[in-house]
Amino acid sequence: MKIIVCIKEVPDTTDIKINPETNTLIREGVESIINPFDMYAIEEGIRLKEKLGGEVIVLSMGPPQAERSLREALSLGADEAILLSGREFAGADTLSTSYTLSQGIKKIGDYDLIICGKQAADGDTAQVGPEMSVCLDIPQITYVSKIEEINLQEERIKVRRMSEEGYELIQTKLPCLLTVVKEINEPRLPSLKGKMRAKKAEIRVWSTKDIDVDKNKIGLQGSPTQVIKIFFPAQREGGEILQGDTKEIAEKLVEILKTA
Repeated sequence: MKIIVCIKEVPDTTDIKINPETNTLIREGVESIINPFDMYAIEEGIRLKEKLGGEVIVLSMGPPQAERSLREALSLGADEAILLSGREFAGADTLSTSYTLSQGIKKIGDYDLIICGKQAADGDTAQVGPEMSVCLDIPQITYVSKIEEINLQEERIKVRRMSEEGYELIQTKLPCLLTVVKEINEPRLPSLKGKMRAKKAEIRVWSTKDIDVDKNKIGLQGSPTQVIKIFFPAQREGGEILQGDTKEIAEKLVEILKTA
């Protein structure tokens, strides 16, 4: 079974910096971590490999420093790591990112399953996974909390999808794309052997010269979403706690609303 796990390196939440000219995150030289939800995607990919055999390829797009996160994924048990990196990819929104990752996946070739975290900690849009499935023209299932069954002979998968009311059981054909939630597993810690292997492993780095991309669809130029302004909202003043029984509180609230 060939599993591709897409991960993103995100800034540590205590050290976020913004480029005032482009209104995009400054990633170079900033302490970063693997997106927390992507850790569950890595773990699930490794568990499936251990159960069904095959390989796990971890794919990311980012600056050269993102190699650290890819090595961490290798130390956990992934087999290969690929980084899409180059100035042309910088400043990408979710659509541009999805397109670029999809073109990287097309270069990788035949695969059975793509796993992503449900969303990134820096953007919180939860758009990249679903948009990738559209670019690749494959089925998608989001918010997966458990993989119930995979039948490689019949090329189908059944999963449990978390919803507000409980969960849904959904079956679709392979290959497909899943976005997973933290309820799906408990990520492991890297072993000493894994760390040593990851330290020596080769990280393949692909630029626009290595994958087939339309340069009008990548990076800041290919991003239809533009951030016009970034600012901190004004601090709100403390409110008033109304005292009394229900009738008195309701009357006071009506008067406050009338005044406002």
